[in-house]
Amino acid sequence: MASDVPMSPELEQIDGEVQDIFRALQNGFQKMDKIKDSSRQAKQLEDLTAKMKECKRLIKEFDRILKDEESNNPPEVHKQLNDRKQYMIKELNSYVTLRKTYQSSLGNNNKRVELFDMGAGSSEPAAEDNIQIASAMTNQQLMDAGREQMTQTDQAIDRSKMVVAQTIETGTQTASALSQQTERMKRIGNELDTVHFSLKKASQLVKEIGRQVATDKCIMALLFLIVCGVIAIIVVKIVNPHNKNIRDIPGLAPPAQNFQISNRRLLSVEIIRGL
Repeated sequence: MASDVPMSPELEQIDGEVQDIFRALQNGFQKMDKIKDSSRQAKQLEDLTAKMKECKRLIKEFDRILKDEESNNPPEVHKQLNDRKQYMIKELNSYVTLRKTYQSSLGNNNKRVELFDMGAGSSEPAAEDNIQIASAMTNQQLMDAGREQMTQTDQAIDRSKMVVAQTIETGTQTASALSQQTERMKRIGNELDTVHFSLKKASQLVKEIGRQVATDKCIMALLFLIVCGVIAIIVVKIVNPHNKNIRDIPGLAPPAQNFQISNRRLLSVEIIRGL
């Protein structure tokens, strides 16, 4: 609620501090619905209670300064300032009622933090302060505060329902994602089994190829030795054809004897032709 009421610097400063506390209280009670742990809720409620105590002190200071400045302000201004005070009291009472609602839900009746407890050095009892604030409100204002509190409660219930619906939806999505991941893991397991089988077959094939290559190498080495032996025999026979220790290779005759026989046959043929 924006204020266009002319105020003194002291009242304007107090009004600004009260509005800051109201915003902090609004944000704090909105966070209460999101906190699930009861101990954290109790701690949050204590912090909000301390802010409301400070707000009550500022409203009392606002009222004191307003009474001191009553003679200096025109009646219209004084009425507007008084309405401003009533608005702050009404707003504070709505948060007090909301605090009691959360306090009841927490079941923290044995450890309640009294909002209007002024301490051991106070000369005014807390009950009297409560009566003064309540008596400053008209019946219509009290009804409006009650309706506003009911509206805030309904909003809190709606927010809780939304949180539950979102939680259910998140759980459903998580279950679906887990199911998909399970199916994917099964497919990966089957593929790994196939790969393992293929690797095993490939390993056996490599071993067989290795054995065949080794056999081929042995055969090639044996053929090479045979060829070398044959070549060595041929060379020795050509170099020393009269060596009786080396048998003739089937199909091959000593080259020197063949040459002499051929020459003799040629000479005989020429002599016969000459006659």
